[in-house]
Order: sequence, then C-alpha cells, then structure tokens
Amino acid sequence: MTVLITGATGLIGQQIVKLCHADGIIVHYLTTSKSKISKEENYKGFYWEPRNNEIDHNCFNGVSAIINLVGASISKRWTASYKKVILKSRTQTAQLLQDTIKTYNYKVDYVLSASAIGIYPTSYTNYYNEDHSKVSESFLGEVVEQWEDAVDGFKALGSKVAKIRIGLVLAKDGGALPELIKPIKLGAGAPLGSGKQWQSWIHVHDLARIFMYALQNKLEGIYNGVAPNAVTNTELTKLAATVLQRPLILPKVPKFAMKLILGEMHMLLFESQRVCSQKIENKGFHFNYANLGPALEDLLL
Repeated sequence: MTVLITGATGLIGQQIVKLCHADGIIVHYLTTSKSKISKEENYKGFYWEPRNNEIDHNCFNGVSAIINLVGASISKRWTASYKKVILKSRTQTAQLLQDTIKTYNYKVDYVLSASAIGIYPTSYTNYYNEDHSKVSESFLGEVVEQWEDAVDGFKALGSKVAKIRIGLVLAKDGGALPELIKPIKLGAGAPLGSGKQWQSWIHVHDLARIFMYALQNKLEGIYNGVAPNAVTNTELTKLAATVLQRPLILPKVPKFAMKLILGEMHMLLFESQRVCSQKIENKGFHFNYANLGPALEDLLL
C-alpha cells in the first residue's frame, strides 16, 4: 500500500510516517522545500507550491490513500493577512489535490484529513459529539467549516472521506505542551482566566494511532481526535506542576493580559470545548493514554 501524506514532516505527520513504515506502508509526501525531497524506497518526496498551484503529479503514482495534514500554524499572531494564510493553506491545498487527481485521472480510494475541535462553540456545559451541528462563530469555527467543506470535495472524485477533529495535542518536543510548562518550570505557573475552560487534549502517539486505525479500517465520516477525559485549564496546570514537582503560587492570569500579549489569538487559551471520544472508541479504538496524569508523566519525565 502507498499513502500520500501532506504535512508529513510536521508534529503529527512524523509520528504517522513511523507507524506507516512499521506496517510496511510506502509513504509519498509533498513538500515546499526541494532540499527536503528524499528518494528512499519507502519514503519519497515530491515538490509542490500550493500558492502558485504547482505540484508534481507523480506524487499520486500507485497511491490509494491520502492523509491530509497540511495547514499553516494557528499559533502565530492573527493579523488580517495571516488569517488568509491560515484559511488558504487548508482550502487551497485540498482544491489543488482534487484538481490534479481530476486532470490526470488518478484513482484515490480513501482520503483521511485533519480537522479541529475549534468548530464547536465555546461552552462550559456542553459535551460535544460529532453530530453537533452548530458551528462556532469564532475565526477558528469559520476556518474549520471551510476546511471540512473543501475536503468533502474528494467525494465527488469517488473517494471515501474521513475527518479527524483534533484537540490540544500534547507532545514532548512540539505543539502546545513545551509552551504551557515554561512558566511552571520557572515557578511562575498559573491557570489562565477563570481556569474553568475545558481543554480536550490528546497524546500525540494516540492521535497518530487514530489516523492509522481510520486508514486501516477505512472509517468514513467525522471523528473527534481527543482523549476520553477532558480536563479544565486549572486541572491541567495543577497536574503539570505536580508531575514537574513545582509549586503554583501565582494568582490566575487575567484574560485581558493575554489579549494584550497575543491579540485575537488569545482565544486559543480561553475557548472551552469538552469533546467526546466515544464514536472512535465504539469503532474498536483503544487509547493508551486515556487520562492526563499518565500522559504528562510519559512526556515530561
């Protein structure tokens, strides 16, 4: 089996590539950097530049499935121009892949795409499953809605489609965790705002395993990529401090202060989404890290 992965060199992509190779799956990947093109037997790179609609269509040779992870980071200041980059890096890329498949008459059986729980409205009381239809009125809600619509375009090409709505990804050397624990390590950790906001998290290894499970079982539709037990921001902060054996002595960080520092992007820290993982579990997936304590111990110790 040969899989084309966009975003293969990113935090999640690297883990998925390892799992593919362990399972004997050949990986083709797209990169905007010609220096990152590898020609190994089971790991072949192909150049693309989505902003110019450039793509080496040979990336599709022998490919029966696509894992679509590409998208500009949302962890940079959201200027008006960068907001366009965030959106286009998700929608334009999906369109380029679809146009290339159509132009050269490739047959791709299955498309598995990243998405995000940012589509759910912020709430302290709701417990969101995949059937929830109301979309967040935030910028992220708008992005995810258009992203998922763009990915659905593969259905018209005869592909089965699945989307994984990803929560807060916890990893040792990337993502949010290293930034979250910096103040805690310095003895300056504190919950953000009220600290009551729900944070639906997932260990990066479990997230990569969800993508592989969906690929191997050709799951269709939307699945939440979160661990079964969401926590509040206060619980997350306290648990991280306990694992790191650091005190929490400062008062809570006020929302207005983070807004001054981060601008509109501060909402990433204060949005509250308690998200359900039952659907993927009902398909037979088992989490290695269902609870935050063991996940943090694995990543921080």
